[in-house]
Amino acid sequence: MSIIATTRRQQFRAVGSTAMAKVVLMGVSGIVGIFTTRLIISNFGTEAYAQYGLLTSIRDLLPFADLGVAAAAIGVIASSQNPTEDDVVRRTLLSAFRIIFLSTATICLVAVGLTVFGLWRPLLGNAMSAEAEVPAMFAMIIFAVGLPLAVGTRVLVGLGRTTRQIANQFVVAPTMFLLVSLAVALSAPAGSWLAVFSYGANALAGVLGLWQAARLLRPQLGRVARQLLRPRQFPGLRIMDVAGPMLVQMIMLPIALATDRIMLSHLAPATELVQYSLGYQLFGIILQTVAAAGVALWPVFARNRATATVQAPWQMSLAFVAGGTALALGLCLVSPWVVGFVSDGKIELPVALLVAFTAYVAVEAAKFPLGMYMTDVRGLRFQIVPIIVMVPLKIGLALTLIPVLGAAGTVWSTVVAMGLCQVLVNVWWIRRDVARRRAAAVQPAV
Repeated sequence: MSIIATTRRQQFRAVGSTAMAKVVLMGVSGIVGIFTTRLIISNFGTEAYAQYGLLTSIRDLLPFADLGVAAAAIGVIASSQNPTEDDVVRRTLLSAFRIIFLSTATICLVAVGLTVFGLWRPLLGNAMSAEAEVPAMFAMIIFAVGLPLAVGTRVLVGLGRTTRQIANQFVVAPTMFLLVSLAVALSAPAGSWLAVFSYGANALAGVLGLWQAARLLRPQLGRVARQLLRPRQFPGLRIMDVAGPMLVQMIMLPIALATDRIMLSHLAPATELVQYSLGYQLFGIILQTVAAAGVALWPVFARNRATATVQAPWQMSLAFVAGGTALALGLCLVSPWVVGFVSDGKIELPVALLVAFTAYVAVEAAKFPLGMYMTDVRGLRFQIVPIIVMVPLKIGLALTLIPVLGAAGTVWSTVVAMGLCQVLVNVWWIRRDVARRRAAAVQPAV
């Protein structure tokens, strides 16, 4: 059953409950992650930790791995009055699974090819050791197999069950901690395999999400499973009107925003990569909270469009900026103690990097409600050009600032590029779209 918020109070409550669930999750996961990081650094060294951060960042480079079909699935489910019986929902999910399975097979083949030809280290830089090539292949295969499982997460979001989707992630950090602890207890030489543990823990969360989605959407996913391999008898729907523009974004954004570790690996001393990895891990707690709360707005705006309700995202955006910035400043205040404990005194985060990450949080918080408003076909298509422009702007700024500011330079390049190409430009478009929709709403029916 769908439980999408309709009134403004319900929307703030839904976003607040989602953010609170994410805060609790990230609090628990953050604490567990601190002990996990300490175990890694103390037992496997800073080089293994840097390599672990580098390999786990690959998933940040591949958000487009589902080829954008998540946007179509969430929008269709959120707009449906009866998703458990809606034929459009069933056919959309059929198309989504078929497309994702093709992506899974492709990623597995690429991972094997990179390993066979020894291309991982030339691709990822000097922080990658030769011993980590086979673990990198297994990590990517697990990631690829987890893509179909992630459809369950999209279903939960479309049904307005974002909080439940977040709750499933509680298994990730404890599983990772247990696997690392077991490796330490057995004195296993697992330094190159740490990323495999992380991808496996995330796949477990995907299994839980798909199981819950199947129960909530019963009998739809059962029908989809039986019809999946019979495309002629059970055709899907064309979903690329939404998935196509989303795919372009998901290809461009990682190039612009998730290449920081790779650029640092090539252009800066190893200490800068370690500082960036730890800083991103800590501030990532806040960034993920902002993202989770923002995604909770996706079905809200989708339902608004289906019911011809006009609602601008300005109040949400301001609330997100205020909340995100407050959390970031609080983290800056306690960071000396947290960083000292996490790294066992081996790593320090400079003030310049802390300030840069705080600005990053503020811009990301401003962006999310705007982006969730623009998840229709018109909004997604409009974002393509600004995001394409953002890629060379971000990379050019990073290449210029890294020699001057080190790790902080990559973060500031993100702040400037995102602020110009995803915040200011989107504000301009949304103002025009809200005015157009309100004008259309007051026109008398012919």
